[in-house]
Amino acid sequence: MHLPDGFLDAKTALLSTGAAAAGVSVALCQVRTTLEPRQMPMLGLAAAFIFAAQMLNFPVAGGTSGHLVGGVLTAILLGPSAAVLVMTCVLIVQCLMFADGGLMALGANIFNMGIVSVCGGYAVFRVVKSFIWMEETRSTVFAAAFAAWFGTVLGSIFCAGELALSQTAPWTLAFPAMAYVHMIVGVGEGLVTGLITLTVVRNRPQLVVTQHPGFLAYGLLLCLGLVLFVAPFACPWPDGLETVASFVGFKANQTHSALKAPLGDYQLPFIGSATFATAVAGAIGTILAFAAAYGLARILVPALNARKKDASSGN
Repeated sequence: MHLPDGFLDAKTALLSTGAAAAGVSVALCQVRTTLEPRQMPMLGLAAAFIFAAQMLNFPVAGGTSGHLVGGVLTAILLGPSAAVLVMTCVLIVQCLMFADGGLMALGANIFNMGIVSVCGGYAVFRVVKSFIWMEETRSTVFAAAFAAWFGTVLGSIFCAGELALSQTAPWTLAFPAMAYVHMIVGVGEGLVTGLITLTVVRNRPQLVVTQHPGFLAYGLLLCLGLVLFVAPFACPWPDGLETVASFVGFKANQTHSALKAPLGDYQLPFIGSATFATAVAGAIGTILAFAAAYGLARILVPALNARKKDASSGN
């Protein structure tokens, strides 16, 4: 669902960037007042995991592949505002370092995957969980899986609207094509989200509020292991957006790309082996995603501590 440069016209790119900026600003304000110091490493770890997981494309159907988006999962574990910031950090690293998503389309990608998918999916999670008459663990897992599926489809619908607004493809073609493909891709998203949620609920139900010794190091090591040993062998089929573009018959204008990424296509130019180059590039991206989200958390937490100090002194 990463839009490259050339799919959106200037007005649509500006509108989506403005919407993304507004959403990220709201998330910054909310996280600034709620983030606890012990949660800072979790934001970095979530960003590292999402970056690594998005490199693991799995075959879906009809020559199309999909990958975990991870926004709804992060919202369930850390809250929607934190999830928006985590997704924003991941998408910025992917764009600037790997040309995964265009620079001019970065605002649209943040809006679609980092705000619409996250917040829409999380809202559905809360509603579905409250209306399901099941045991607590089962209701949480089912609601998480359905919300992840819904968030994926919702983000694709907004993406279709942006393509139609840019006159890249008519709405009557873009909407059904994007929605249908991502309904299938969303099944994989839902299954992975449900399984991870089940694992967390059963084994670490207080994961986000209690720090476990060594968990951060082990978690980051697991993320690095995914990109080093699994990502190079991910499914090579095109993703949902690329499949729809081929089916509908529109292509991005790559001649005037807005950005020359140093690790474009997740490769390192000075490494001869494509498999090894992908693994090393993925490891670099995982570390950068962790550093971006953790660094942002470090910036926000002092402001929170200052507010608490002022409040306590006032009493």
